[in-house]
This record gives sequence, C-alpha cells and structure tokens, in this order.
Amino acid sequence: MDVTDVKWEYIFNLEIAINNFGYVFSGIGYTLLISGMGFLFGLIWGFVLALLRTSRFFFLNKLATLYISFMRGTPTLVLLFLLYFGFPFIGVYFDAVPAAILGFSLSSSAYIAEIIRSALEAIDKGQWEAGMSLGLPRGKVLRKIIVPQALRIAVPPLSNVILDLVKSSALAAMITVPDIFQNAKIVGGRENDYMTMYILVALIYWAICSLYEVLQGKLEKQFSSY
Repeated sequence: MDVTDVKWEYIFNLEIAINNFGYVFSGIGYTLLISGMGFLFGLIWGFVLALLRTSRFFFLNKLATLYISFMRGTPTLVLLFLLYFGFPFIGVYFDAVPAAILGFSLSSSAYIAEIIRSALEAIDKGQWEAGMSLGLPRGKVLRKIIVPQALRIAVPPLSNVILDLVKSSALAAMITVPDIFQNAKIVGGRENDYMTMYILVALIYWAICSLYEVLQGKLEKQFSSY
C-alpha cells in the first residue's frame, strides 16, 4: 500500500482539532483537580499507612498491609464504579467529581504508602539511635531527621505516581466527569471523528506530563544539592 493512498484527514483532521481545541481543553480544570487532589489526599493517607506498615503493633501492621494489597490489586475503574454507581444502593451518594477524587486518593495512597515506607527504611538505623540518644522523642526524630532524608529518596517515585494520576484521571470520564477526555468523546461523536480527538487528547496529556517532568527534574536537583 502506497502512503500516498492513505487518507490522512481521517487519521488527524487539523481543522477539526483547531476548531474544537478550546472546548476539549476546557476540561483541563477537572483533570488537574482530580489528579492534584487525588495525589494530595493520597499522600496524606499514604504517609499514615506507611507508619502503620512499620508499626511494632501486629494488628495495625497487618491491617495496613491488607488495605494496601487490596487497593493495589483492584482496578481504579472498578473502584470509581463502586463509589459512583454502587454506593447509592446502600444509601450513600457521591457526585461525580468527589467520587473521582476519593477513588484516586484511595488507590494512589496504597502505592504512595509503599514508596514512603521503603524510603523511611532506607535511612540508616543509626540516624534513629543518634537522635534518640540526644533525648529527642521518637516523633521529633521522625519529623526533623528521618523524613527530610527520606523525602529526597521518595521524590522520583512519587513524581511517577502523579504522572500516572494525570493519565489515569481520564477514567473519570466513565462516571460523567466533564474532563478533557469526556469533552473529546463528545466532540468525536458530533464530528464523527474520534481518531482526531483521541490524538488531540494524547498530545494534551503529553504536554501536561512533560511539564510535570520538568518540575520533577528541578525538585530532584534541589534535593540532590541539599
């Protein structure tokens, strides 16, 4: 087949992409909100889970381990469907955006917990002993000595989590969130050209992730200097 026979306008129609870019891009607020809040709440809950995973109390340790195993083994889309479509059957109702934020927070917290746990455990035990030998309480040793060092180790994998959240946020379209992907689906149906819209969406997500990668590089450089 000669490439000259390929109908390129059916693969990517530049005119349709330009004319509808504004509408598709208008969903970026939801994309950034869901991924950003999902990461923030996931980071907070993930830190708690990491502490529970390293706890000397058997029950707390196993409870956190079970939660992490379940969340890592459950597709995020299934979790979103449970929150948005399933919970109303037991009288609990979530709007689409809160359901998406909660779903991504719960899912990401499991991965973040393991990242933070491994970063904390990577710090030499002597750091704990040195801090406590100075009479510092365990909580202060953790906050002032261990966490700052662990943060430097955790930054690269945590950055990967937020990149994954940005891309995975497209799943929120499945529960009617009007994000970038949902808007692209609407335009694709109206123009009868899904290929152009999906390529356009891919380029937008690529641009967002590229910006995050630049910020990640700056953070890594800053912590490396520290």
